[in-house]
Amino acid sequence: MNMKRFLKISFLLVLIFGLSAMSLHRFYIAIYQLHYVPQKKMVQITTRIFIDDLNEALKKEYHKKTFVGTENETPEDITLMKKYMTERFKISINGQSKVINYLSNELENNVIICYLNIKDISKISLIEVENSILTELFSEQQNIIQYNNNGQKQNLLLTAETTKGMLN
Repeated sequence: MNMKRFLKISFLLVLIFGLSAMSLHRFYIAIYQLHYVPQKKMVQITTRIFIDDLNEALKKEYHKKTFVGTENETPEDITLMKKYMTERFKISINGQSKVINYLSNELENNVIICYLNIKDISKISLIEVENSILTELFSEQQNIIQYNNNGQKQNLLLTAETTKGMLN
């Protein structure tokens, strides 16, 4: 075998193995958008979480296989999802813990989008966010918080090591 042919074959093998290794790597990211609407005295929250990761977390947490976001989804699955989110996603505004209201959800490809809100918020000077969703399952999990207060935007990155953060 001549050297040129050997190099071509070697390059192709490295390329094939490199690409297959990249396809095995997964991203563990969820996005949480908080939007303060002063006219409504409300914080509107939208979450985007991968369905398979969420079902895996629910199974680990509650020792029950769930089918959130699939044709086999049950009302109990949604109840467990709400419970899980309530226990692992908390918001304090101006030093006071707030109740997050679950409104609805929809599916977009393999992502579940949940719509939530916090009512009766007349002014925000400081928000503390605690988010440990999926961090018990994936040490690489990143929960990105995007906050919009009257056009002023801030971002916060929460991970398994840092599950709490402040926005002002």
